[in-house]
Amino acid sequence: MQNSDVPFSSLDLPEPILQGIEAAGFTHCTPIQAKVFPLALEGRDIAAKAQTGTGKTAAFLITILTRLLRNKSKKRTGSSPRAFIVAPTRELAVQIYEEAKLLGQGTEFSMLAVYGGVDYQKQRERLKLGIDILVGTPGRLIDYYKQRVFNLKGVEIVVIDEADRMFDMGFIKDLRYMMRRLPHYTKRQSMLFSATLSYRVMELGYEHMNLPVKLSVSEEKITAEKVEQVLYHVGKEEKVPLLLGLLKREGGERVLLFVNTKVVADRITRLLNANGYKTRAITGDIPQATRLNILESFKKGTLPILVATDVASRGLHIEGVTHVINYDLPQDPEDYVHRIGRTARAGASGKAISLACETYVYSLEEIERLLGDRIPTEIPEEELLVKEYQAAPHRKHKRRSAPGKGSKHSQQKRHPRRRRRRPPEKSSRS
Repeated sequence: MQNSDVPFSSLDLPEPILQGIEAAGFTHCTPIQAKVFPLALEGRDIAAKAQTGTGKTAAFLITILTRLLRNKSKKRTGSSPRAFIVAPTRELAVQIYEEAKLLGQGTEFSMLAVYGGVDYQKQRERLKLGIDILVGTPGRLIDYYKQRVFNLKGVEIVVIDEADRMFDMGFIKDLRYMMRRLPHYTKRQSMLFSATLSYRVMELGYEHMNLPVKLSVSEEKITAEKVEQVLYHVGKEEKVPLLLGLLKREGGERVLLFVNTKVVADRITRLLNANGYKTRAITGDIPQATRLNILESFKKGTLPILVATDVASRGLHIEGVTHVINYDLPQDPEDYVHRIGRTARAGASGKAISLACETYVYSLEEIERLLGDRIPTEIPEEELLVKEYQAAPHRKHKRRSAPGKGSKHSQQKRHPRRRRRRPPEKSSRS
């Protein structure tokens, strides 16, 4: 991300916060941070349009930590957190929690992330003891709230992150349920961040916020400046040969490959592994512990290719993604923006390659309308298509063992089917 001319040292921040900022390696504010801090640090409500990778997470975390430190006289009341952060995905909740620990290491605030898939009882018991900063996904938060594990009466500041994704994933009803149980919007500070400040997002803001100030990083360009985009029009039967040719030519160190369905994710993963490319996939049905292990391998660089459905297109903070490949062009234009936003982060450059086949090409017009520009198009050269390759091996399925000697079925006595006796015919006397 490109920094502004505003150094963090020029801001009126408490010393423990400056220590956390230094530990994180931050020196100057990013553009969104430079716009957020003057208003947010004064207690104003904010509705900001910002992509992931622009520093928005640090913007609201530094605001939260500063507010809680300045209000030392206010103590945590019972089981209510002082700061409440809602994120749409488990990965994003974990990312926010990890960054909060880094930035808040000079403070004594207790923090916790709650999300589905792991540690249900462990998270429950920790939350019951009381937390200063609580971050979580809507489902798990409401689950604990309805069990009265915690309440929201003492919340001083609330953050809704990636609000547009809340709508996309069907969480808006859950989100409104929690917002209605917070203190009145005049008695707390509220911050909302979204990739797009659409009518429905702002309607949510005006309903539950106190005259929020609308901010935007850039009105003109919604994708990272250093992302090189290219689009190939290709037939369905040529997608695999082209994909293999692109991987061979590009040689990306860390490639994030997006597909639209988990069936295709499974097939492409098996195909790439069969052709010598170490690949794993994350989809909606992967257990959370397995998913975190896969992401950790990808972050460390021991896994060069990660196949993902749109469950992973947001909330992933992975440095050094060299290439994003849209094997399937997304059907939602906003998903295209979020997908390619996984590369060219933290000021680095990256490349986004999209394959437009006859099945998904119909969304291209809407994508380009959202971008406000045409995606550069190339015709794949014949030598780029890999002619010979290993087909994806069939997925192994566990077969049920047939009944045999010693089996449970063979030990059961089988009774012959009894024939139903027909009643004797009545004899008629002549």
